[in-house]
Amino acid sequence: MKFELIKSENAYQGRAFNVRRDHLLTPNGNTVKYDIIEHIGSVSIVPVDENGLMYFVRQYRHAAEIDLLELPAGTLEPGEPPEEAAFREIREEIGMAAKNLKEIGSFYLAPGYSTELMHVFLATDLTHDPLDPDADEYLSVEKLPIAAALQLAESGQMQDAKSLAALLLAKPFLV
Repeated sequence: MKFELIKSENAYQGRAFNVRRDHLLTPNGNTVKYDIIEHIGSVSIVPVDENGLMYFVRQYRHAAEIDLLELPAGTLEPGEPPEEAAFREIREEIGMAAKNLKEIGSFYLAPGYSTELMHVFLATDLTHDPLDPDADEYLSVEKLPIAAALQLAESGQMQDAKSLAALLLAKPFLV
């Protein structure tokens, strides 16, 4: 099906993303409007140490109004390659650096209204090498055996979508 862009206009410019309104001509000739969140992209990291422990962060998410257990993740800086962002984010969020970092896939977080593409990395050979966390991040690090982490995900007890998708991509490398 072919949709034709008629015009696009900026509706909101924010710190983390912008919102644009696209006017499209549909295949049957109707005109529709879509509000699209423009996002620079992001990374999610599946860190696993030599003991088979997977590192997570627990943090408060205001939109959901709960603390969520999540894999380390973050937004790309302008012009930053995803691999560099992954190296930076695990140091900021769990205080560890990875000697081995392998991109294992990518996915759109919410393609119905957002351009955000998340790149997923498996991080191994971890060493202690912390960076200061972002000023607005209050995280606690939790380590789980791989089997326990997968069980949480598969039983519906993990509620963070990006962590669920990243674990699904990582599973063939873990078991």
